[in-house]
Amino acid sequence: MTLQEKIDKLVRPEIRALNAYHVPAANNLIKLDAMENPWSWSAGLRTAWLEVLRSVEINRYPDPAARELQERMRVAMQVPDTADIILGNGSDELIQMITQTLAVPGRVVMAPDPTFVMYRQIATVANMGYVAVPLRTDFSLDEAAMLASIAEQQPAVIFLSYPNNPTGNLFAPGSLHKILSLAAGLVVIDEAYAPFTDASFLPEIDRYDNLLVLRTVSKMGLAGLRLGMLAGAPAWLEQINKTRLPYNISVINQVTGQFALAHRELFAAQAHEIRTQRAALMSGLQALQQLTVYPSEANFILFRTAPGRASGIFEGLKAAGILIKNLHGSNDALQDCLRVTVGLPEENAAFLEALRGLL
Repeated sequence: MTLQEKIDKLVRPEIRALNAYHVPAANNLIKLDAMENPWSWSAGLRTAWLEVLRSVEINRYPDPAARELQERMRVAMQVPDTADIILGNGSDELIQMITQTLAVPGRVVMAPDPTFVMYRQIATVANMGYVAVPLRTDFSLDEAAMLASIAEQQPAVIFLSYPNNPTGNLFAPGSLHKILSLAAGLVVIDEAYAPFTDASFLPEIDRYDNLLVLRTVSKMGLAGLRLGMLAGAPAWLEQINKTRLPYNISVINQVTGQFALAHRELFAAQAHEIRTQRAALMSGLQALQQLTVYPSEANFILFRTAPGRASGIFEGLKAAGILIKNLHGSNDALQDCLRVTVGLPEENAAFLEALRGLL
């Protein structure tokens, strides 16, 4: 039996059919493709952080519950006192933990479409069905279709990205309240882009016993740290926590997270500046009449080019030293679509200048 025959025999067909999550190299490019905070730490802050790291006992296991970091996260994210929290190695791990907790053959994971690709990927790996409910053409939530699908499919968990990735818009809060009221399973509101919007369902946790809220520090400026938070009713988190691998938050991540959250005013100021730059970038894109630009409450903007132009514009920008995200071909609803992360003012200006030259 050849190696490929062994793989074909032993690996589940659903896994063989998946594509691994691809991240393109960005060497020597202006990086506007991954929804990162563009500001690096100051030299003084780095020095203070390195001094903290000197005290780390790297030969010892970390606190398995990351209790001090949990308390810092609770305060920083304004989690209600009645809710419990679990920390994950990025919110991706928490999505995986939720799915594993509920994974029974025949059960369904549901989400709007298009949305964050890892919902489908993780559901498939967990051997659960996945139901994608198409958004309207303007990427708003199709409330009637969503409610009908919930009633028919009875999903074990519904993931709602709020604001939605990759479209950037907020779904109507009233629709989400109806989903929470109708759904018999869990409803996870993924607030990865919370620093860039005033909307949140965290204050609603006491109102619905099936509501969980995800947060991350990645978008606020700590993407390299890989630290996410899940908040919800203690009874749910007690069960989900059983799927968490021991010591999932390293000692380096714990002390770095504690240090960073002690300086959260800096990240709040940066998020405010990103909102300001988002408005300027939005205006610049809207001035280009060849594009359809979609509203955003995140730190990126989705736009649609003329038919057949997206890939050529993407490659042209790359040749000009600017990397954005090409979504054309990733989903039928995203044909001719590109997504740009809000960068530094000079990066945004360079992007707009290069884009004008390509249109």
